[in-house]
Amino acid sequence: MLKQRIITALVLLALFLGALFFLPINWFSAVTVAVILLGGWEWANLSNLNRALRFVFLAALGAALIGTAQYVFAMDFSAPDTSRARQILAVACGWWALAFLWVQSYPASAMLWGGRWARGLIGLLVLAPAWLALVILRGQEHGAWLVLFVVAVVVAADVGAYFVGRRFGRHKLAREVSPGKSWEGFFGGLAACLVLALGVSFLLKLPLKNTVLFSFGVLVTALASVIGDLVESMFKRHRGIKDSSRILPGHGGVLDRLDSLTAALPVFTMAALASELPKYL
Repeated sequence: MLKQRIITALVLLALFLGALFFLPINWFSAVTVAVILLGGWEWANLSNLNRALRFVFLAALGAALIGTAQYVFAMDFSAPDTSRARQILAVACGWWALAFLWVQSYPASAMLWGGRWARGLIGLLVLAPAWLALVILRGQEHGAWLVLFVVAVVVAADVGAYFVGRRFGRHKLAREVSPGKSWEGFFGGLAACLVLALGVSFLLKLPLKNTVLFSFGVLVTALASVIGDLVESMFKRHRGIKDSSRILPGHGGVLDRLDSLTAALPVFTMAALASELPKYL
């Protein structure tokens, strides 16, 4: 199993880096749509939709992606309307704040979102803004490196939480959703992300004020990544499944790899647009 996981991870990494750094923005946008649609098929399963209704959900997700592309980009992905993008990303950030409250109150909160179509609607709020944030960020100056940095934040939060939680974890973060996660691990993940932010700030020689703002944005992004992970865990637990699918040998499904990013990307992109981060890099 370990060998299978490593091989799959290396293949995914090569495909991701190739698309991120070498595809033109229009092709990158199209490829990521395909990935989001795969995630949408898995989300339909999390929503307990039957096979026929999964196609209905995919059609709704496709319509949401096309509508987003038209509203923000007018189908020209190199020239986004950032004010319109901020509107959608603000809604997404608000949704993730609400989702955190639902995670903390699970299973009681399931009465609010447990219906099949409610979960389907939530899928649109998760997947479409994540795609928008990814394409917007990739289209910025140094955009490929910005996307890679968000991935690094998610990895740092995960790795820091794992090692600190394993060594010091005592107090459960969300016992009913993910019993293995602890508050100690959560703060360990934030500490790892803070080290990453300070290291990047030092390398880029950012002024103190910009370093503080940048570090704060990284910590908020790390918090969002944890929420994204917990939300998918909550939906899987409610559905009674371990993985979103088996499409990725040794790793489960597309959503199992993207859950943290679906929350981290909108938050980081919103912060980058608001602070005009790319001009400081």
